[in-house]
Amino acid sequence: MIHEAGARHVPTVAVFCDGGSRGNPGPAAIGAVVLDVGVEPPVVLASVSETIGVATNNVAEYRALIAGLEAALAFTPTTVLVRADSELLIRQLEGRYRVKNAGLQPLHREAAALLARFEAHDLQHVRREFNVDADALVNAALDAAG
Repeated sequence: MIHEAGARHVPTVAVFCDGGSRGNPGPAAIGAVVLDVGVEPPVVLASVSETIGVATNNVAEYRALIAGLEAALAFTPTTVLVRADSELLIRQLEGRYRVKNAGLQPLHREAAALLARFEAHDLQHVRREFNVDADALVNAALDAAG
């Protein structure tokens, strides 16, 4: 489920994303929050919270980022700041880690293609306590699915 404010141009957005599974693999969900960071305090423009079936944590992390980037594109930003608590996701997108898992390779390509649609992007690994909103969306989706 995607909740979106009225679309308008926002020069710079932040996408906080998280994915998780209960079991690995197991029932999985994604969460993402798109923020207008050009105002103080930042304003939530869109959020994503949905189950994705059975998946691994890493697949869920990529799917969350992809959903967050797709939601962000509705606001035609030139710059996107990506914040995620998955070090693997961030390091693979930075090119610092190889994408060895065949199941992650198409998701990596899709995420990289979405990032290329922005004039600039900034990828940053954040500690879990700085990603609580996206994490809460993951858990809400999993809890609702029962």
